[in-house]
Amino acid sequence: MHILFLTDNFPPEVNAPASRTFEHAREWVRLGAKVTIITCAPNFPKGKVFPGYRNRLHSREEMDGITVIRVWTYITANEGLYRRTLDYVSFMVSAFIASFGVRKVDIVIGTSPQFFTAMCAFMIGLFRRRPWIFELRDIWPASIKAVGAVRDGPVLVTLEAIELFLYRRATRIVAVTQAFRTELARRGIAPEKVDVVTNGADLTRFAPIPRPAALSRELGLEGCFVAGYVGTHGLAHGLETLLEAASLLQAREDGAHIRILLLGDGARKPALRKLASERGLKNVIFVDSVSKAEVPQYWALLDVSIIHLRRDPLFAGVIPSKLFECMAMGLPVLHGVEGESASIVQCEGVGQTFAPENAAELAARLTHLAGAPETLATYREKCLAAAPRYDRKTLAGAMLDIIRQTARTP
Repeated sequence: MHILFLTDNFPPEVNAPASRTFEHAREWVRLGAKVTIITCAPNFPKGKVFPGYRNRLHSREEMDGITVIRVWTYITANEGLYRRTLDYVSFMVSAFIASFGVRKVDIVIGTSPQFFTAMCAFMIGLFRRRPWIFELRDIWPASIKAVGAVRDGPVLVTLEAIELFLYRRATRIVAVTQAFRTELARRGIAPEKVDVVTNGADLTRFAPIPRPAALSRELGLEGCFVAGYVGTHGLAHGLETLLEAASLLQAREDGAHIRILLLGDGARKPALRKLASERGLKNVIFVDSVSKAEVPQYWALLDVSIIHLRRDPLFAGVIPSKLFECMAMGLPVLHGVEGESASIVQCEGVGQTFAPENAAELAARLTHLAGAPETLATYREKCLAAAPRYDRKTLAGAMLDIIRQTARTP
């Protein structure tokens, strides 16, 4: 079986969509499928092409048995609705053209967050008379409305009409959360058309390791209780809350030894750096993005991981993939996301929850855990016990079963 997969995020990018697609595709190849990925030159989130790559009309490479075709796109940083939309549309057009050079395709998959990639998958499926799957990673455009990037009006109405059209025309939909499946059912999409394959972690890459002493010294973290956020610094993540918590901790005697590390890049990072400087925060350390191979070293610096999204009903249906990487690393979490992912934290017993955008509660949780080593040890044990239930290999196999079934759909 030949799977044609469309995504505008792929390694060496290190965000969640890139990791999920690569780890799934690698496992599908191991299980006997042929996989061709159409993507663009790696540039997320800064909008700068990674070293060793060029934004060419067409290039081809092999990566762990996966054929990767990279096409030209309009490249911009991960900020600004209209420039980003131009980026998405250019990928849709370039990927559609490139698909003509891919032979004997059995099924087409287009992944979100944004739906222009899914639109391309629909067009390829229609043209080639092949089934296609919409992999639903985000309810878009509702998510950009939630962060204020677009307002109610003709543009939003048009985008939502296209979104609903794609849900209806997809042969099958694979959502990453049960909440997304419920939301689609509420909007008239038959539940039996929607499967759920959650995010997970590559347990061969993420596992407990000793704290790297040299890196800890380099970042000035020796003797400190270290909490950290690893991931995109975007509008949806509300990382200002972490800085507010840092300010509260800095003013307290029992918070003097607590440090907050922020690793990653994104649209809000310059503003966050400025805010930290203006507030004179000496307990916040900013680190730029590192390669996927280096990420476990930074997870290992932490005593607890902070996961956070802005307080909005839409985000209650999101399960951040970093939650599963933390489990695999044996790293307790402080989880500032409501809904389905908070239930996972509580049911698995891998950490504590706090109300999104509540800096005082976050600061209180941090000071409590900093003085509770036995509680942290229990969370670590439960993380490692839970991790195998979210093994990426198992989840990739489940999705391949769905793909094979869909490919046989008349």
